[in-house]
Amino acid sequence: MILYVNGDSHTAAAEAVNPHAFAEDDSQFFYMGRAPHPANLAVSWGRLLADTLKATFKCDAEAAASNMRILRTSRQWLNGLYRDPSEILMIIQWSTWERQEWLIDGRYYQITASGVDDVPADHRERYREYILDVNWYECRQQAHADIWQFHQELQQKNIPHVFFNGNNHFGDVDTDQHLDWEGCYMSPYDGQRTYDQWLKNHNYCTVAPNSWHFGRDAHAAWSRFMLQYIVQNNLV
Repeated sequence: MILYVNGDSHTAAAEAVNPHAFAEDDSQFFYMGRAPHPANLAVSWGRLLADTLKATFKCDAEAAASNMRILRTSRQWLNGLYRDPSEILMIIQWSTWERQEWLIDGRYYQITASGVDDVPADHRERYREYILDVNWYECRQQAHADIWQFHQELQQKNIPHVFFNGNNHFGDVDTDQHLDWEGCYMSPYDGQRTYDQWLKNHNYCTVAPNSWHFGRDAHAAWSRFMLQYIVQNNLV
């Protein structure tokens, strides 16, 4: 069995045991670029879950990733895979709705509304306009549609999968637009069941007051919660 996970810093386990978000933040791993720091990934909820399931572990998560990147890299991995779909379990953690991915001169950039992203000089005005023009309603609606389309693709390929929200949720989506995910999306319309809020509700704190990230104990708790969910929904 292969456990494939993708997401942003919550799945990359940024800052879980050290202050690094990316491997390149640590001089001894600079060659790994924006991949998760190995020490953090080793205690991530995905790694722990794979060990429990005795599964091969594949992680494509990257801190600050957009849903555009998550979708692109997940599809790329699936397109290059020659395995029985029943041998795969995909778990995807969705990032915040406003993030984008820009392809500039052959390089992908993850764009957030933080105002501190590094973009080429000739794209700084575009970045400024992006921050000023963010429409959260449109971003949320587009994310809802994009994720539904990916869910349908996976259903057609008979690939077992679970989605969950990192920080944002679809609680403000009109009730008549709620979709039946058939157990493949963990409470998409419930703000209390995002990764961030569930951990806080269970008394787990971020690694620092000014951080969005959680430590190894929180990752272990989420791993157990995920295991319970996939067993209850007959995904393994």
